[in-house]
Order: sequence, then structure tokens, then C-alpha cells
Amino acid sequence: MFITRAFVAGVIEMGCYVLEKRVGLLGQKLGFVRCWSSASVHRLSKENAETQQNMGSSELGPGFLPRHVIMVIKHQKDPLKALEVFNSVAREEGFKHTFSTYKALIENLGYHGEFDSMEKALAEMRINISGGSLEGVYIGVMRNYGRLGKVQEAVDTFERMEFYDCEPTVGSYNTIMNILVENNYFKQSHKVYLRMRDKGIDSDVYTFTIRIKSFCRTKRAEAALRLLHNMPEQGCKANAVAYCNVIGGLYEENRASEASCLFDKMLGEDIVPDVATFNKLIHTLCKKGGLKESNRLLDKVLIRGVKPNVFTYNIFIRGLCKEGKVQDASKLLEEMLLKGLVPDVVTYNTLISGLCKAHMVQEAEKLLRTMVTKGCIPDDFTYNTLIDGFCKVGMVQKASELLGDAIFKGFVPDQITYSTLVNGFCEEGNIERAVDLFNEAYSKGLDPDVIIYNTLVKGLSEKGLILEAAQLVNKMLDDGCSPNIWTYNIIINSLCKKGSVYDASNFVNEALRNGCTPDVFTFNTLIDGFCKQSKLNEALEIVHRMSKYGATPDIITYNTVLDGLSKERKVDEVLEIYKEMLAKGCVPNVITYNILIESLCKALRVQEATQLFEKMLSEGCTPDVVSCSTLIHGFCRNGCLKEACLLLRRMKKLKIIPTVATYNILIYAFCNKLKIPMATNVFHEMVKRGCVPDVFTYSVLVDGFCKTGNIDYSYDFLIEMLNKELIPSTITFGRVINCLCKSYRVQEAVGIVYTMVSKGLVPDVVESIFEVDKKEVAAPKILLEDMLMKGLVTYQAYDLLFKGIRGRKYRTNLKC
Repeated sequence: MFITRAFVAGVIEMGCYVLEKRVGLLGQKLGFVRCWSSASVHRLSKENAETQQNMGSSELGPGFLPRHVIMVIKHQKDPLKALEVFNSVAREEGFKHTFSTYKALIENLGYHGEFDSMEKALAEMRINISGGSLEGVYIGVMRNYGRLGKVQEAVDTFERMEFYDCEPTVGSYNTIMNILVENNYFKQSHKVYLRMRDKGIDSDVYTFTIRIKSFCRTKRAEAALRLLHNMPEQGCKANAVAYCNVIGGLYEENRASEASCLFDKMLGEDIVPDVATFNKLIHTLCKKGGLKESNRLLDKVLIRGVKPNVFTYNIFIRGLCKEGKVQDASKLLEEMLLKGLVPDVVTYNTLISGLCKAHMVQEAEKLLRTMVTKGCIPDDFTYNTLIDGFCKVGMVQKASELLGDAIFKGFVPDQITYSTLVNGFCEEGNIERAVDLFNEAYSKGLDPDVIIYNTLVKGLSEKGLILEAAQLVNKMLDDGCSPNIWTYNIIINSLCKKGSVYDASNFVNEALRNGCTPDVFTFNTLIDGFCKQSKLNEALEIVHRMSKYGATPDIITYNTVLDGLSKERKVDEVLEIYKEMLAKGCVPNVITYNILIESLCKALRVQEATQLFEKMLSEGCTPDVVSCSTLIHGFCRNGCLKEACLLLRRMKKLKIIPTVATYNILIYAFCNKLKIPMATNVFHEMVKRGCVPDVFTYSVLVDGFCKTGNIDYSYDFLIEMLNKELIPSTITFGRVINCLCKSYRVQEAVGIVYTMVSKGLVPDVVESIFEVDKKEVAAPKILLEDMLMKGLVTYQAYDLLFKGIRGRKYRTNLKC
């Protein structure tokens, strides 16, 4: 196969190789795309004609030059087609490849990751090209390996240079050192530097910059700073890149003041970073949340002629969105447009993502329309972000419509798209639509991954469709998609919530059969399920079996078991598990101590509970309100009211705010001991500290007042209670009524009865009376009879009240 001038003309002018003379249809076979403009075509054709005229009978054949081949290869996006062109040209009569054509091909192949072909071309070049150094080619090969993370291959290339009589210079050493630093091989990079120095090769400014970057990446900004200051002594003047690397390193180590001073020093020496270097610095800053500092640095470089580009704005927009300042980020986009800068897809995607995270999905959708209007084509990230945004705010149908519109415009949904929508419909409870969407993805040839399967398994399980979820797991296996442990955990968790713990345990065995090893979450779920059903032996057996599968019991494991044992009042077993937990190096947390304190208090072992409380403090575990309230309750149950009060005072020192439940424990204890003044003091302290009493608080106090004959207080507290819209039980009403009737305060007692009627605290039979007048007359009587039958009022009270109601002498409600 041969190529003539028609080859170049066809590539440049038509975008395909139309070899009309000796080659025929090579262009159709290769299918190249247009690379240059028509003006470039005309210029190249003119140059080619002039060259032919000047050269006459050229040794390169009928007017076909290496520079034409180089241009074609450089602009060819398909590396294998570039290689085919290269080989075809080689067969052209009179044409011989040069250093430059080989270099162009090797760079193209390396850039596109065709490393085997690249190595063959490099080997061929070494044979066919004599004279001249191949160092530049080797440097290009190393860079392409390094760019794609193939560090060992880059090192091998460097090591082969001397073998092929190509002595590395400082440029080659810099290249391999930079590749090692970029891939976090800092020690190896330093060894290369020492080797370079041993060979007597002098460092240049790039060597220093690379070493500075290495120091900064390893959190050694101080060493980087010393190296920067030593550069002039080594015959190298520091440049903006070196300065900005050190400044970025200082910011990374939270030495903002020193970094700022060094930045000012750099500018003071008339060293101004270009926009690319400056962008790297503010990118480092913004990642650490230094948006304000980045703005300050920007102001300083703006007055020195640095013009922000699209990447600069993208960094600031990302920083603002990260801080939730999406409105400010939107203003930056407007500023970009006013300054004539064209936002790219990253700009729009960053802002759309920020708006979606702020639940401003409708604004994000408007931005999508603006993006399209401005000629910026949305990508997969754009659509997936918006679809996810709509799903998270519950607008799943809107997300589905957006997908339809995106598909119409050429978007191809991927696994992320379908996973997001399936999850959205599951969260909405629309399992049928989620299943339909899953089947749609399947029918379109998209192999669902484990994430999509897990999403649907979760949706089915949460709807109680556990059998269907299990069948879906079987489908996964049939389709060659291996379930992971989370797949099984979802179903195991659902079974345990339903109380089917033995079925859940069998499902663990199913996971093991399919090659999935249970993790700590699996075991914790099962342990919790067994504990809730008081099957503590089974729970403990699982704890001791965990290590067999490589799972270590964690704090959740032990707390679950301790809580289960505590609820069964097995205090000795609780303490035994606690000791086992400590022996295995598991550090107890506040929940652990709360369970232990409660268990000891239930067993009336308050002294041990107190010692545990003190141990908790000494080991740096801060008690919470539950810890204190539990111990106060323990003191009260043991009759140690003084100790309970002291602990309440101590809570203030520990900066723990008591809750209404804390105060209620003490008030109840004092009232139970008929120490009503103490109970009242606690009540007033409670109100003073802003803790609002509840129904229980008032009911306990009213009961205490009644028991000690404080009728006025019981009546006043009942009125206060009703004024706060707290409705007492009929028992509390009955006690106050009895006290009032005992003192023949019938009018007030009757008022309470009518208040109860007005609040709807009457037997159900009253509601069956449809005539209003009859209901109004009958309701108080029916209520009294009901309270008498339930023993809530005495016969004396009933008799007095019945007469008072019948005679309508005292018919009135309480003045609440």
C-alpha cells in the first residue's frame, strides 16, 4: 500500500484519505477526521508546491515531506490509525522516516496509552536513526508512563537510557524525580537526586522546584523553606513556582501568617506567578476552606497584571459551593460572563452540584437551560447530579422527566443514573416504578451492578417484601453479579426488625455459601435481634463466634448485649461482659456506662453505681443527662434523697442540663416521702432554670398536697395546670374533689366536675345522647357515677356533689 500527495490533501481538506493514484481506497479504510481549517490546507498545499519546485527531483519521492507526516500524526486522535499511516508512508518510494517522524509517532502512541506499540516504535527508532540524542524521546516516553500512573515502566525507561548509550542529563533526572513525587514515591525521588549529584550533574531551577514540592507533600514545609532560601547560593534564582509550592506547603500546615509573608516577599522581589501557578496555590487554599485568604491573594496579583481565567473562577466557585454560598457562586458566574470569559462544563457542573446540595434544584435546572443556550454541552455528571438532586428533594417524577429529555438529547444513562432513580422511587414508596425502571435498564443491555441491585433489595425489604428481595438476590447470582455482604445485611436487618431472627440467621449461612463473609454489622444486627426477643444465650453465642469469621466485637456489639442482659436484670452477667470487653481492649463509651449504672441501680447496688460514675469521670468519659438521671433515680429508690440532691447540684458544675424527667424523679421521691416543702423547692428551681413542668410534675405535686391536707395548694396547682393546657387524669381530679368535699367546699368541687365535662373527660355513653339539653344535664351525673364505680370519689363526695348538681345551686366551671 502506498501514499502520495493525495494522502496529505485528502487528510487536510476532506478529513479522510482518498488515494486516487496508487493507493485507491485507503482513506475509506482508515476513516480519518478533519484536523485543519481550509486556510491551513491552502497554506500547506502552497508550501508543498514550492518545495517541489525548489527541490526538483526530491529524494523524498514525489513531493511528500516528513513535516506533512508529522502534522498528520500529531493531529490524529486514533493512535492505531496514526501507526498505520506511519507504516504506509514508510513504503512510499524514496521516503525515509526521520527523527522527528519517529518522535511524533512515539508521542502519539504514548499519549493514548498504546505502550506496546510505542515500545516497538522506540526500538525501531534506535535501529534506524543514527546520530543525535534520543533523550528528548525518552523524556516524552517517561512522562506518558507517569501521566497514566505506570511508575515502574517510567523508571525502567530511565534506567535503560545509559544501556542504549544515551547519557541522562538534568532534564531526564528532573522528569523521573517529578514522576516519583507526583505518585508519592518521595524516598525514591530523593535517591534519584543523590544519584544525580554523585554523577556531578548540577541542579537547575526545576530540580529545586521538584524537591521543594516533595518536602511540601510530606508536610516538611520548613525544609522546603530552607531549600528555597538556599537556591541563590546554589546558583539558581527562585521562580514563582518554587515560591508558590512553599507557600502552599505552609498553608497546608496551617502556618497562614508565614505563608502570607512569603507571598508578599515574592511579590516584593518582582516575582509574579502566572495564572496557572497562582491557580494551583489557591486550589490548595480553597481545599482547606481558605476562601477569604484566596481572595486576599487574588487582589494582590490582580494589581500586578495577572488576569484570572476560567480555571481561577472554577476554583472560587467550587470553594463557595463547598461553604454553601451558592448565591455568591452564582454571582461569580455572572461576573465571568461580563468579563468575556466562557464558562466550561466544569463551571456549570460545580454550580449545579452546589445548588442541588442546597436543595435549590429548580435553580439548578434553570442553570442547565442557560448552559445549553450558551453552547456548553452537558455531560453525564450534569444530568446525574440534577437527577440525584430532584430525587433527594422528593421530586422523583421530575427526575424521571429530566432523564427522558436528556435521553432525547443524546444522553446515555449509566448505572449511576438508574441507581439514583431506583433509590428515589423506593424512598417514595413506589416499588412498582422502581422495578419497572430496573427492568428497563436491564432490557437496554445495561448490566446492573451490585449498587443498583442493593438499592432495589433495600426498597423491597423496607416495604416488607422480603421474599421478593431474596428472589432478586438469586437473580443477581444467575446474572453473574455477585452480591456483597451489604446485599445480605439489608435482608438480615429487615428480617430481624420483623422478629424473624432465626430466618435472618439462616440467611447468614446463605451468604457464607455464596462466598460472602459476614462483617461486624451482620453480627451486630443478629445480636440485637436476639436480645430484643430475650434470647440472650443465642446472642452471646454469636459474640463468641464472631472471631471465627474475622470480625471483632465493637462497642455496638457489647452495648447491645449489655443492654439485653440489663433489661433481664442479670446484673452479674452484665459486669462479667463488661470485664470481658475491657480485657479485649474495647473502650467503653457513655452508653456503656449508662447501661451499667442502670443495671446496678435496678439491683439496688447504688454504691457500686456511684463508683462507676466516678470512674467514668476519671477516665475522661463525660457523663450525660441520662447518666445523672439514672443515678439520681437509683439514690431515690434507695431512699438516699440527700445524695440525689447533691448530684443534681453537681450537674450544674458538670454543665449538664437536667431535663423535666430528672426533676420529676426527685419531686416524686420527695412527695412519696411526704416531704412536700422539698418537692416544692425542686419544682421552683426547675421553673427558675427554664425547664417546663409536664402533666406528671403537676399530678405528683397535687397528689402530695392532697395526702398532706394542703387543700388550697392542691386546688391552686390544679388550676395552674389547666391554665397551661395540661389535662390531668381523672384520678388527679378525683383526689382534689375528695379533699374539697371533705372540707365541704362543694362549690369548688362541683366546678371541677363541670370543668371535666367541658374538657370532654366523660364516659363514652355521654356521646350517645344527641339532644344537647339532655346531654348537658346528664353528663355531670353520668361522670360522677362512673368515678364512684371506679373508686375515684368517696361516697361522701358523691352524695354532696350529686345534690349540688341536681339542685343546680353550684353549677359553674372553674375560672381557669
